[in-house]
Amino acid sequence: MNDQATYRGITLDGDSALALLDWQLEMGCDVPMLDAPVDRFDLPTRVAPEAPVPQAPPPPADDDLAGRVALAQALADGAGTLAALAEAQQGFDGIELKKGARNFCFADGNPKARVLILGEAPGDEEDRQGRPFVGRAGQMLDRMFAAIGLSRDGVDAERAFYVTNVLTWRPPGNRDPEPDEIAVSLPFLRRHVDLVAPDLIVLMGNIACQAAIEKRGILRLRGQWVQAFGRPALPMTHPSYLLRNPAAKREAWADLLSLQARLESLSV
Repeated sequence: MNDQATYRGITLDGDSALALLDWQLEMGCDVPMLDAPVDRFDLPTRVAPEAPVPQAPPPPADDDLAGRVALAQALADGAGTLAALAEAQQGFDGIELKKGARNFCFADGNPKARVLILGEAPGDEEDRQGRPFVGRAGQMLDRMFAAIGLSRDGVDAERAFYVTNVLTWRPPGNRDPEPDEIAVSLPFLRRHVDLVAPDLIVLMGNIACQAAIEKRGILRLRGQWVQAFGRPALPMTHPSYLLRNPAAKREAWADLLSLQARLESLSV
């Protein structure tokens, strides 16, 4: 096979011809020459396609949040006891967190206690055990309230506390709850508070304040008595915050003394 070519009297070997082709490609020549010239000015005019008529974007998929909240409200209203409320809330499928959590975390402590502590959501250890406030933050919580003579295991309602969370299912990665997750949990939470009927509520952290009084900024809110679910409530920094910021324990102690004084005033 002849591996040479002649172009205008110049003989090229195969390697040289390929090298020239490569050079032409690098220079941008990517269309081969035809056997006959083409008059580009004589080509028919290309008609531009009609611009598509703008269409309104489809509405976002409606997950019927209002319907889920209404169902949660109906289930909560129909619960006459804490046991019935726990059963209704655990069976409610209108919250996606339920699919990824291991256990339902309803409450812990003495339901006849005068003090209800409202936390945010279960963490990893709570999710494992199915009880709120049992991890490191829970141990800190127990020590804090033991300092003013209150215990979740107390049989005497005067010396006990009851604890629950805004959410009863753990958010993945311990992220903050989404607004819709709080919204579908609120009917159960309101009914929960009504059934326990505590004298005082402690709002532990931003999420508890957001759900109960629609405010955030716990470092600004802490220590100031407010009304939540129709009852006196005291915002406090979450025990997990105190574990990360030990210097804040002084303010937490002041809040505990305020809670103790309020309890004593109600007993008179």
